Amino acid sequence: MITIAIANQKGGVGKTTTAINIATAMAATGWKTLLIDLDPQGNASTGMGVDSNSRERSSYDILVDQLPLADCLQPTSIPNLDLIPATVDLSGAEVELVSVDDRTARLSGALSGHVGHDICFIDCPPSLGLLTLNALGAADTLLVPLQCEFFALEGLSQLLLTVERVQQRFNADLGIVGIVLTMFDRRNRLTDQVADDVRDCLGNLVFESVIPRNVRLSEAPSHGLPALVYDHACPGSRAYIALARELIGRLPEQRKAA
Repeated sequence: MITIAIANQKGGVGKTTTAINIATAMAATGWKTLLIDLDPQGNASTGMGVDSNSRERSSYDILVDQLPLADCLQPTSIPNLDLIPATVDLSGAEVELVSVDDRTARLSGALSGHVGHDICFIDCPPSLGLLTLNALGAADTLLVPLQCEFFALEGLSQLLLTVERVQQRFNADLGIVGIVLTMFDRRNRLTDQVADDVRDCLGNLVFESVIPRNVRLSEAPSHGLPALVYDHACPGSRAYIALARELIGRLPEQRKAA
């Protein structure tokens, strides 16, 4: 199983929207996909139509109580897509794990040897705390959503520094599969300027596919549906389908779904 953490310590950059829709797009192409909600807000779970009352087991149980991954899986309405939801209990996980020896390796241990899925996406919280460190420690690679605005560039440099530290201390094999530009608005000159700066700095690491500002992407979670199901023809859905194709092209050939 290929494990991809979707992370950026800056909030509001489209992490959860990206997690929901890239997971749905991968499932639609035949990949057996797992989405892990590691954000205490649980927005990825809500966006997949799993309300808080039906989350009997969650990522909290995996991290704190070390329940087997299989016991926490929850099917979604999307074929080939399973979810491990998040609950508010997760907000206390960092405090409960702070005195545990393997506190940054709990998720890695749970995912180790897991079969039944081709690819796993982890939706991280907007911080660089223990939850995100668990995700980065468990991941093969990192996908970074980056909003096209000035402050996002400052946050990116901090995230890249964190990745370097994680590589040194917890996960030497952690890579970055790519950076995806989100909330792209061609009417705004600053958007183009930020996109150009990011591409000049990071080159091929930046995906060609960009995610536009699109009201349908914002509406879909309130219906408990990925945008690809809510309106598969909207610009946002088409952008995530293109991103999924591009992502597949960057994954190791020997580990791709049959």
